[in-house]
Amino acid sequence: MKKLLIPIIIIVVIAGLLYSLFAGRYNTAITLQEDAKTAWSNVESAYQRRSDLIGNLVKTVQGAADFERTTLKEVIEARSKATSVNIDPSNITPDQMAQFQQAQSGLTSALSRLLVTVERYPDLKANQNFLNLQTQLEGTENRINVERNRYNEAVGSFNKFIKQFPNNFVLSIFGGFDEMTRFEAEEGSEKAPDVDFNF
Repeated sequence: MKKLLIPIIIIVVIAGLLYSLFAGRYNTAITLQEDAKTAWSNVESAYQRRSDLIGNLVKTVQGAADFERTTLKEVIEARSKATSVNIDPSNITPDQMAQFQQAQSGLTSALSRLLVTVERYPDLKANQNFLNLQTQLEGTENRINVERNRYNEAVGSFNKFIKQFPNNFVLSIFGGFDEMTRFEAEEGSEKAPDVDFNF
């Protein structure tokens, strides 16, 4: 009886170690990957909020009959382009991220021009709805920055985990755990944009 018990104990111990080595690391990688995907969804949600606010801002500005139509058209087109760029969070490539950031940057630039143009319209500047939208946009820009930082932290945790030994060896057996792309500052972004929300 003792002769059978020892091999059974050894098999159970080895099975437990293998489970810990493989399943534990796999489950942790899945958790970190899903956390990063959720963080990306929060980034998209913050950008969607900005897009919705800009739509409301454009409608408010359109009420000013003599407002520059070209400026409005640029904002509408940039908004449309920004919302058309969709990214699969499980497979974000550096090129997709650059395309997304470029579209968002184009919208930010068009919005900046719109807000500068508003300076010439005292009635519009005094419009309470317009002022509320400006305040909400400012808060949303802060929220976007927070969500991008959280996304980068989640991606950093995932990327570190999949690169560490023995995780890299174990996870290579399963596949599907490629390094995720972070948000990076755009070239020239070290210069603060000329956006003034306080007219």
